[in-house]
Amino acid sequence: MNTGTVTSETFLKAIGLTAVQAQVHDEAYEATTQYVPWPKSYGGDMVAQSAAAMMRSVDADRTLHSMHSYFMRPVDIGATVRYEVERLRDGRGYSTRSVRGHQNGKTVFAAMGSFHVPEDGTDFQPNAPAAVEPESLRSAAEVLEGVDGPAAEYWASGRSFDMRHIPGPVYVEVEGEALPQQAVWVKAFDLLPDAADERATANLHRAALAYVCDYTILEPLLRVNGLHWSSPGLSTASLDHSMWFHRDGRADDWVLYAQEAVSGQNNRGLALGRFFDRNGRLLATAAQEGMIRAGS
Repeated sequence: MNTGTVTSETFLKAIGLTAVQAQVHDEAYEATTQYVPWPKSYGGDMVAQSAAAMMRSVDADRTLHSMHSYFMRPVDIGATVRYEVERLRDGRGYSTRSVRGHQNGKTVFAAMGSFHVPEDGTDFQPNAPAAVEPESLRSAAEVLEGVDGPAAEYWASGRSFDMRHIPGPVYVEVEGEALPQQAVWVKAFDLLPDAADERATANLHRAALAYVCDYTILEPLLRVNGLHWSSPGLSTASLDHSMWFHRDGRADDWVLYAQEAVSGQNNRGLALGRFFDRNGRLLATAAQEGMIRAGS
């Protein structure tokens, strides 16, 4: 397998926005979806791109603390998506934004986000789960050594992030027990560039977590059903997604993404994920529902 050059340029290109004339709402941006070896684009492109668009639309004194999204239609790969942002509210402490992604004359993605001016207050979070150190785990490239094909090459080096699974990945087989939970150590392949100020840098790393979250969050649902990404006839799709950002952190240092399957029924499943930094600080929480159809 040719793993290519490991780089985080794919992520950085994905969130590269160009301001354009708004056609529907208050302001608009265009972004390009990145290559994946499947018929439709990666959902994290739209989550991160819409987050980046909303973050550009607010004053620098407030930060994104929650977003809620719907994936409405398949999105073309390597093509432009136009994000129209509506400024729903700007208060003294909170701002609310709505964003819609448009492609081929149709709405393909919709999201809302809430922003908050940081305040001093009490602090609580759950303890991070115990986990082996990421350096002791195999990278995707090491797991997939000897496996050929565009999917294996993409998993190994094409996703901008080093991902190391506990108890093991579900690329071509289910490694570990068929339990409804797993964890993934995640880190950008490259040191991500610092922006002009601390707030813009923190926003970049929020966008990075939003981008990477969709890659593996449905995997506990696959694992508990004895499925893996290479299972014959498997069909999956992201349906809706919510994310809450709790504390600033860096996605170019190891982050533990602890995940669990909540429920699976009617070929749909719900999973939760929590991002902890290496010091055990809870950075973000994600919830996602997806379509999962096993092959007959």
